[in-house]
Amino acid sequence: MGRSATVIVWLPLLAVNAFQPLIAHESAYTTPMPIRQLSETMINQIAAGEVIERPASVVKELVENALDAGAARIEIVTAGGGLNLIRVTDDGSGIPEKELPLAIARHCTSKLADDIHDIRSLGFRGEALPSIGSVARLSIRSRAANGDSAAEIGIEGGRVSAVKPAAANRGTTVEVRDLFFATPARLKFMKGERAESSATSDVIKRIAIAFPAVRFTLAGSDRSTLELPATDDSPEGRLRRVAQVMGADFPANAIAIDAMRDGVHLAGHVSIPSFSRANALQQYAYVNGRPVRDKLIAGAIRGAFADVLPRDRHAVTVLFLTLDPAIVDVNVHPAKADVRFRDPGLVRGLIVGAIREALANAGIRAATSGAAGMMAAFRPGAASYAHSGPANGHRSYEAAYRASGFAGFDAARSPQRPLEMGLDDAGFANGGFGENDQAAFDAGPLHSADARAGQTETAETLLGMALGAARAQVHENYIVAQTRDSLVIVDQHAAHERLVYEALKNALHSRAVPSQMLLLPEIVDLPEEDAERLALHSETLARFGLAVERFGPGAVAVRETPSMLGETNVQQLVRDLADEIADNDTVDTLKERLDKIAATMACHGSVRSGRLLKPEEMNALLRQMEATPGSGTCNHGRPTYIELKLADIERLFGRR
Repeated sequence: MGRSATVIVWLPLLAVNAFQPLIAHESAYTTPMPIRQLSETMINQIAAGEVIERPASVVKELVENALDAGAARIEIVTAGGGLNLIRVTDDGSGIPEKELPLAIARHCTSKLADDIHDIRSLGFRGEALPSIGSVARLSIRSRAANGDSAAEIGIEGGRVSAVKPAAANRGTTVEVRDLFFATPARLKFMKGERAESSATSDVIKRIAIAFPAVRFTLAGSDRSTLELPATDDSPEGRLRRVAQVMGADFPANAIAIDAMRDGVHLAGHVSIPSFSRANALQQYAYVNGRPVRDKLIAGAIRGAFADVLPRDRHAVTVLFLTLDPAIVDVNVHPAKADVRFRDPGLVRGLIVGAIREALANAGIRAATSGAAGMMAAFRPGAASYAHSGPANGHRSYEAAYRASGFAGFDAARSPQRPLEMGLDDAGFANGGFGENDQAAFDAGPLHSADARAGQTETAETLLGMALGAARAQVHENYIVAQTRDSLVIVDQHAAHERLVYEALKNALHSRAVPSQMLLLPEIVDLPEEDAERLALHSETLARFGLAVERFGPGAVAVRETPSMLGETNVQQLVRDLADEIADNDTVDTLKERLDKIAATMACHGSVRSGRLLKPEEMNALLRQMEATPGSGTCNHGRPTYIELKLADIERLFGRR
């Protein structure tokens, strides 16, 4: 009994002792403190935590100031990744001597009038310079355009020095040394010198694309130099600047964008589907000339390329949105990288529609990178050509075919009907297609009247077409074709897969999607605002086979679902749709699910590797590819054909 009592008394004492520091710590927060005004230095350091995240943030703010001052030449010098030194020199209008003290004071700016909704400059908050000066050693030396002499002012850890005379040319030089010396804790979060230098270079490139008439020079302590000569503001000049930043191969693989809707103008360039990247770092977006990283724009780009790129590949884009400053809010965050549109649905619809229309009108094009890879492979002594592999995750093309059901050449599966999915007509109809759609699908692109029309044309006419005339089939999978000035190699399975997929999509979206009635309605509990959004989009959802209606406050009833989905998690589907409508005001989640099923059916229903094709079938496939938007890539995002110019072939043999 005594031992038990000892244990009972001892454990609470241990608990109290263990938490004694925490109790004392909490008491410091619960003790009332008088309200007081923070010092100017502390206010600036708090602001610096939002505005100045790393050296690249300093460079961004200083370069934007130079551009707002009308500079035509901007030179940036860094040391230690920007932590030791950042120097930005411009030939802009400069700062008059009497205004230098105001330049480093909070909320002092020359760029904003009385209307916060009419912002036409890159900077406007008046926070950058005082924030930098509160955490670093900052000096500003400037000479106004009409000034006879220059002046200099300094600020070190928030302490301002007096204005003094200096020698300088027209323009401004801002020098930042020992960044974050006044807040050493921030230094622990900095990356290595190379990473910080790379971030600075990326900032310069993003800004430079929007200002092609300005010359940019970036020099670092590692002797690396980025030099972007000035071009001009014409579309050709902008494209030359883009080539300086993104490489000379981008213009050759890009499609121009130019669209207008309800006062919002979209211009720029996007890559063809077969020219993509493994990440989205080469997607540049600008709103009224301001570089932004906006999730709505990024989502719109992803949606526009959803049918032609896999999820792990990203298009290369440079897009400029121009609209009334009153309908876009750039004052969302001190860093000014985020924006908010008054009508996000309009902007998203414009981007998606313009890109898809441009891709459809661009015709069939192969990426120049494919020809470059072939050139490298064919050179004497070169390593064997290895494509990065299909983007659907399969280890090889053959593995992709085997994973989708191919087990080698089988004459029983080879006859003319391209669809072999193990479904009878009734089963296919239950999958969401009617009798007419089935008949059209059974005919297939290889056997349609339009495709066969080209078989009677002369050989000379075929040579003048984009994919030319079929000459041979090698390894029972690759069609070799000839044009007047090139050699074309087509992957017959990948190409026909895209054609079948497009035919399925057209049948799917040309009319209402067939639906199946649920035995008992599915009741989904949702927040009131989500239920209201779904009710507003009920007509659109019904067109895709999903019947949704209000079921009292904070709930919806689902009575029908798309037949193609089969047994599906209705609760999760509805919640996903509600989230997407809240974010983007669209119902693309349901459409993407239906398209994914169509893509799977197309993969199983297309011409297999190992099927021998007749010459007229090969030419019919080429003609159908030329007439089908997006046929340069298959449903998984890999190329359907590669083109090698005759001049390149002659170069391989030393003829040029």
